[in-house]
Parts: sequence; C-alpha cells; structure tokens
Amino acid sequence: MIKTGKINVLIVEDHALTRFGLKTALDAYASFGEVYEAENGERSIEAVMEFKPDIVIMDLGLPGMNGIEATRQIKSFDENIKIIILTSHKNESEVLEVLSAGANAYCMKDIEPEKLIHVIEFVSEGSIWFDSAVADTILSTLTANKTIKSLEVSAEEIHLEHGRGKIQLTERELEVLKLIVDGYSNQEISEKLIVSIHTAKAHVCNILQKLSVEDRTQAAIKALKDGIV
Repeated sequence: MIKTGKINVLIVEDHALTRFGLKTALDAYASFGEVYEAENGERSIEAVMEFKPDIVIMDLGLPGMNGIEATRQIKSFDENIKIIILTSHKNESEVLEVLSAGANAYCMKDIEPEKLIHVIEFVSEGSIWFDSAVADTILSTLTANKTIKSLEVSAEEIHLEHGRGKIQLTERELEVLKLIVDGYSNQEISEKLIVSIHTAKAHVCNILQKLSVEDRTQAAIKALKDGIV
C-alpha cells in the first residue's frame, strides 16, 4: 500500500450499525485515509495482512475469535500496527489481558466521537491512552508488580520508542517520574526535592511531553509498562 501521510484505519466490530457510525465519523476528517471494516476476529487478521492499516479499532466481544486473541495475532504479524480497544467491557482480567496482548489504547464505547478522533491521532504518533474507567486498575496492578511479570513482558521485549525516537529523560526527570508513579502531587514533589512548586510543575510538563501522554496517570502507566522506572 502506498502511504499518503493520512491514517488508514481498520474497524473490527460485529455490529454493522456501529461500524457504519465509526466509518462515517472517520470519513468526516481529512487526517484519515482509507477506512476498512471487519466483522469478526478472523476477518480482522485477513484484513490486516491485506491492507496493512496504521490503526485497528478493535471490539472485544466478537463472535469466534475474541478481540484479545485478534490483538495478539495482529501484533505478532506487525508490532508497528497500533490497536485501540473500543468496548463496553471493563473487567480487570480482560483489561490486563489486552495490555499484555499489546494494545495501545483502551476506550469505552461511550467515548465522545471527537475524543475518539483525538485518541486515534494521539496513538498514531506512538502514544498510549487508557480511559479513566480502567486506568486506575492498570496503574494499581503495575505499581504492585513493577517487574511486570504478570504481563509476560521480558526485558528483550521492552521498547522505549515512540513516534519521535527514543525517550530521553534527565536524572531529575526520572526522579520526578518515580514520585509521580508513587502518587506524589506537584506540591509533595516540590517539598520532597526541595524545589519550588513552579519547578516541580515544569518537570512534570516536560515528562508528559517526552512520554507523549496527556496526564500523570498516563505517564505512570507508560513508565511502568515500558520499564522506565
């Protein structure tokens, strides 16, 4: 496939009306190119091999092969394809299985269309995104097991790469990031490191920018998932 600079998307969803609504929403934005459709997990594998999309929007409750297994197989085919889970499921075990399978984002189906567009663009640049409904679950699990063995990720599989190259944090930023992971507020960070609140906020802003995340929770999840701290 010839790359046009636009984002090509595959929608994997068993309900035709939902696929139609998603495709209609994406077609309204100039940043998106081709929008493909698959009605089940098996067909999603075939479509990925045929069309090689940049982004896959994946439902979990699919007939036959579920979205978790489809995600795992797509990632084994091409780990550069970004997968966004779009589901009504927020069961803890499923959330963690999806993370282990390599999903780049987890969205609930009640997400606003404009927010979903933002998430797709955000993830296409190499970032991760998790809905607040599941972010706390992920963060608490990762914090409890910083070796992330429960997610079956080995040291050889950890990549500190995103859209603009390797993540490079200063020693001070790493120190601040560890405090973020431990749940410290900006005020508590400033007191802990004996710096002004403005300096603490500046460090946090720099960290969010370098990790390509939107907020502190996303930063903590990425730091633990990628083994940065």
